Amino acid sequence: MRLNFELPFYLKLSCVLISIVIMGYLGVLGQNVIVPIILGLLFSTLLVPFCSFLERKVHFPRALAAIVATILFTSIIVLVLYLLAMQMTKLADDWPAFQQQLIDSFYSLQLWVQDHFGIEQNSQLNYLTETASKSLSAGTDILGKTLSSISGLIMLIVFTFLYTLFLLLYRRHLVKFLVIVFRDKHQHVVLDVVIQIQVMVKRYLIGLLLQMIIVTVLTFIAYTIIGVKYNFMLAILTGVLNVLPYIGIFIALVVGVIITFATTSASHVLFVVLAMVVIHAIDGNLIMPKVVGSKVKLNSLVVILGLVIGEMTWGISGMLLTIPVLAIMKIVFDRVEGLRPWGFLLGEEDNESPLFNKTITKIFKAPEKPTDTDDHKDDDPSDSNS
Repeated sequence: MRLNFELPFYLKLSCVLISIVIMGYLGVLGQNVIVPIILGLLFSTLLVPFCSFLERKVHFPRALAAIVATILFTSIIVLVLYLLAMQMTKLADDWPAFQQQLIDSFYSLQLWVQDHFGIEQNSQLNYLTETASKSLSAGTDILGKTLSSISGLIMLIVFTFLYTLFLLLYRRHLVKFLVIVFRDKHQHVVLDVVIQIQVMVKRYLIGLLLQMIIVTVLTFIAYTIIGVKYNFMLAILTGVLNVLPYIGIFIALVVGVIITFATTSASHVLFVVLAMVVIHAIDGNLIMPKVVGSKVKLNSLVVILGLVIGEMTWGISGMLLTIPVLAIMKIVFDRVEGLRPWGFLLGEEDNESPLFNKTITKIFKAPEKPTDTDDHKDDDPSDSNS
């Protein structure tokens, strides 16, 4: 005898909320394990085309292709981090002069404000000096903490390297596992969905990487022409932060303006702002649609919530991983029949979406008018006999 028992809605909701809380708590505890695994998944997805090329064209064994691809990619990352660390070290060495020059620049700005707005110089000087000193002292502490966490960065690189290598090596094994988990009659459908998800995720991540590279190169060229100091560091910072919608480009602009204001004349700040506006316009209207594509669009509410939760959970690394993870989740949800409403929730409002049209049609469908035949059917037979 089978019993059909269904939990009430409030119990289902409670189970979902408790599961989310437990997963979030475990995510915070397992940051040192989960972050390298996610990075390994992203990097291995990026390296799959190169591994396939080495296996098919160069006839490398799978293990050798995975090792070569991972070593080359890791070497590029380490080289970029080394060049970035050199400029950060130089910035730390120049910090006292940087602090004094920033105060002098504020002093020049103060004279201009006094001449044009009549605000007394003495009342501004103490405030500006105190604010600049506190900000720059905090910046010195941040640089010190960054330089002191080299060991943690090395461990992150090592574990990410290992996870990337083994995910490339066992990628077919993992796909087979995902297929055989389901029953035989569903395996061909599952395999098709997995292949589609792989293709979409790979295209998105490669496009995102190309977008970062293009924005970095454009920023480096612009800052070099303007004559901004630490142009390589600022270009890398802009390219990486550009992954974060809305706030990323703003943070990069603020950092660039502060360094430009302190190391060059105040007139260069206007050129920096203009350059960033132009680069952001090019990115939004050309690079993003053409390179990344328009199939993966996340709505602003989901992005902001994701960034906040990512920062609360894993800090800066959580914010940087939020957008790729949400985009991959949307791709998966859109390809799985039972999860498409969640993919619709993560995406932007699309009035042309089949799911949207189907839902709206059901909601606002006009009730059918009864026909004359229906009226006669509803009549009581006894009336016709009377």
